[in-house]
Amino acid sequence: MGDAVQRAAHIKDTADLFADIDHGTLPAVSFAKPDGLLDGHPQSSKLGLFEAYLKNILDRLDGNPKLKAKTAVFVVFDEGGGYWDSGFLQPLDFFGDGPRIPFLVISEFSRGGKLSHSYTDHVSILKFTARSRDNLPNPIHRHDAYVPANMPAIGDLFDMFHFGDGDEHGER
Repeated sequence: MGDAVQRAAHIKDTADLFADIDHGTLPAVSFAKPDGLLDGHPQSSKLGLFEAYLKNILDRLDGNPKLKAKTAVFVVFDEGGGYWDSGFLQPLDFFGDGPRIPFLVISEFSRGGKLSHSYTDHVSILKFTARSRDNLPNPIHRHDAYVPANMPAIGDLFDMFHFGDGDEHGER
């Protein structure tokens, strides 16, 4: 994003996000990143401010039922924010893959009220859009729900969705 023209074309303000939601012109993929005062990090924000930011987005989607019906909202926390699980860290390289993080899916197609144990991280969003270059397989879990038997492996989030008949397990 060192190109000023590219930044101007692709980096927008939250007001632009709200306008796109209101007008039904939301791009196929959008990332909403709150600023430091609203991002929910314990050292710089309060979680309630982040929740209000998210609620504002979800309320806008409620106001556009046609768009909401085909939209998935991924709520992902930064592993450095303090809301993480100190459980298993997958050994990808010297640094590992980082700790597990809270990751929520809000969608008409989500498997609401379910907990997915599939090993996922921030890259899973890219795998969901088929744009990831990690080439890692989806995790296979056998004995421990949190430890992939086929490491290294990162999930593509499809197990969090139900797209209808013939797709009872979130498979494509």
